[in-house]
Amino acid sequence: MSRAIIEQYFTAFNAGDTDTMLSLVSDDVEHHVNQGEVRRGRAAFAEFCSHMGVSYREELRDMVVFLSEDGSRAAAEFMVHGEYLQTDPGLPEARGQAYVLPAGSFFALKEGQITRVTTYYNLQDWIAQVAA
Repeated sequence: MSRAIIEQYFTAFNAGDTDTMLSLVSDDVEHHVNQGEVRRGRAAFAEFCSHMGVSYREELRDMVVFLSEDGSRAAAEFMVHGEYLQTDPGLPEARGQAYVLPAGSFFALKEGQITRVTTYYNLQDWIAQVAA
């Protein structure tokens, strides 16, 4: 079941289906991002998803999902294929630039829900691609 939850999460991400993503996370989900503060709770995660949907269009490809034996942890490695749509404060100006970069996400799962999402990517690589 844990693998199915992670696969459903990423399928929803690629479809821009935030409602399904939100249904898969716990009320007290912790969202750790590459750069920035930890967001706590479904409402904070929803706000992040809403912002991302306006500023970026991304598709995750070449997905490989890993799962712990007990199903309480999962990880995924993938390539992010994106387009920078709207300028994010403190980042280069958006002009519809395309980018491709490797990334990974780590999850904690409990009682059929995602309780933690941690995502890593090389921010300097992304900046170099969109600033060119």
